[in-house]
Amino acid sequence: MISVAVMVQEHGLPVLAIDLGGTKIISAVVSADNQVLLKDYCLTLADEGQTAVINRIFSGIDTLLGQTGLLPSQMGGISLAAAGAIDSARGLITVSPNLPGWRDVPLRDILKGKYGIDTFLINDANAAALGEYGCGAGVGVNNLIYVTVSTGIGGGIIIDGKLYSGACGSAGEIGHMTIDVNGPHCSCGNVGCLEMLASGTAVAKEAIERISRGESSSVTDIVRGKIQDITAKEVGMAAQDGDVLASEIIYKASSYLGIGLVNLVNIFNPEMIVVGGGMSKMGDLLLEPARQLVAARAMPLSAGAVRIVTAKLGEDSGVLGAAIFARQQKLI
Repeated sequence: MISVAVMVQEHGLPVLAIDLGGTKIISAVVSADNQVLLKDYCLTLADEGQTAVINRIFSGIDTLLGQTGLLPSQMGGISLAAAGAIDSARGLITVSPNLPGWRDVPLRDILKGKYGIDTFLINDANAAALGEYGCGAGVGVNNLIYVTVSTGIGGGIIIDGKLYSGACGSAGEIGHMTIDVNGPHCSCGNVGCLEMLASGTAVAKEAIERISRGESSSVTDIVRGKIQDITAKEVGMAAQDGDVLASEIIYKASSYLGIGLVNLVNIFNPEMIVVGGGMSKMGDLLLEPARQLVAARAMPLSAGAVRIVTAKLGEDSGVLGAAIFARQQKLI
């Protein structure tokens, strides 16, 4: 058990930070100097319903409190990052693609009612942007955009050192900018969204379709013939080894991503774009074609000012950013 006195004296007042994802829930104790002191994991199992998921969040918090010996009142607050349209001011998850059936769920107040301490709610990509800005790839950069390329695509925008949330807190929906006006339909109701063209889901879908039509690829061997089990990870592995079909698919996704980044560079003129999420693990295989498109198509002055880099914090970006958000709101 970690001593309360040691935690407070050495690290300052900690925050309980939670990253609520579609697959797993990460709960963490984050110190005032942005160190992840303890973590707990559990599966989200969102299909089991809202109450079951919320009870798992409670369980993760209770586990960390038990391991540290801390009381809720000895925490600086609870801060939760979740995907979807988040109304931070009212503490609502208005709708989330990762949490089917969740609409206008007052998660902030539910947690506050349970633990009796200040509680905050933020979009997960915005939290990751704050994390990378505060203690990741973007340290020292005052104008940056974080783009997560994973199952879906999201983003967060830092302008002059502050998170830009927009008029109603929903800024940064980078995955839903239109890239192809005649493109595939998106779950958001639009067509040709970046998410439908460059996400891990889009990469896996194209690989499955092309291999099912009879095209050959080493991806089939990687998944041992279970074509429906293909994910972007396997496509990326095959592309790294020079597989032609996989390389074509990744290059196509990277090109669409690059077009999206050109738009961001021209509109926001950032110093840095930080790319995170599962697809970012492909490194230059994904990013280099996108960088080349930015260099070729963005306004020259803005293109010359921006660096496009991979995120540094991995799975900790969400909980670290959530903790930073709490401290910004409460000044703890």
